[in-house]
Amino acid sequence: MSECWRVDVCGECTVRAKFGVFVHARVWQVLERVHAAPHVQCARARAERAPAPPVRPGPGSCFILFLQKETPLANAAFWAARRGNLALLKLLLNSGRVDVDCRDSHGTTLLMVAAYAGHIDCVRELVLQGADINLQRESGTTALFFAAQQGHNDVVRFLFGFGASTEFRTKDGATALLAASQYGHMQVVETLLKHGANIHDQLYDGATALFLAAQGGYLDVIRLLLASGAKVNQPRQDGTAPLWIASQMGHSEVVRVMLLRGADRDAARNDGTTALLKAANKGYNDVIEELLKFSPTLGILKNGTSALHAAVLSGNIKTVALLLEAGADPSLRNKANELPAELTKNERILRLLRSKEGPRKS
Repeated sequence: MSECWRVDVCGECTVRAKFGVFVHARVWQVLERVHAAPHVQCARARAERAPAPPVRPGPGSCFILFLQKETPLANAAFWAARRGNLALLKLLLNSGRVDVDCRDSHGTTLLMVAAYAGHIDCVRELVLQGADINLQRESGTTALFFAAQQGHNDVVRFLFGFGASTEFRTKDGATALLAASQYGHMQVVETLLKHGANIHDQLYDGATALFLAAQGGYLDVIRLLLASGAKVNQPRQDGTAPLWIASQMGHSEVVRVMLLRGADRDAARNDGTTALLKAANKGYNDVIEELLKFSPTLGILKNGTSALHAAVLSGNIKTVALLLEAGADPSLRNKANELPAELTKNERILRLLRSKEGPRKS
């Protein structure tokens, strides 16, 4: 699909750019008053929501521009920053009619927009014209946060050269390091750590950079964080440890690395579930094989069930076989006094369970 395409809004010609930013043709008239260049096709911007980021909200929250019809020149500057139109951005800033730190109604600045989009030339121009690097949006995000979140390491390095701080937090406690870790931007994580980012930063729910990287399965980031002193067993407030979340997501290589670095194989969440039980429930056999190398608990857990019960309920025959071969006891009853065999009608699973019951009873 092309970079932009023409649509008709309210009967007037506009151009819709990628990520939902609309540019109004009427701003031609405004730009002409400040000696607009002939190739400038659009200006006054209004915005739609950008595509939602993957995995979870929080550190990865995307911004929406809330532009105001009373400030068409500032709106045009936002559009130029978002699209990387350096010529138009310079024209507007040099006109003396656009404040370099102008904001939308939610506190977004031109520098934040350019940093988010990775337009290093626009970022440089804004900073050299005096943009405040450490301004925060209503949500608490900064230009550094957005550059880190999107993986723009050149922008991150440039901002550090002009005094960007790693200490600002969003409303849910996110920092630039947490955002970069959540989205697997290893080079950005390395840059942030070199410039003093705190390896022990946490969201207000307790999630660390290592936790977020484990959730996403970003092995290079995980290795870097562990080598930099991240705590492998640091849980969230609900007791979820990095190993648990990696197991839930099926990241077997991450599980292997964490176990080798000392992760507690039996660390339970507040609800009593362990990494093995969760992997058994999901049928992640590669994860189960890694966990079994470290002899996790196969019996009844504090929540009153076992990994074997979970595997039988999930109906995954290979998972049941793996657990039985590792020594799981099919004669154990859960808190409801149920045997694993009472939780399924699958004949193949029942045969597997019976094959292990006989020798135990004899």
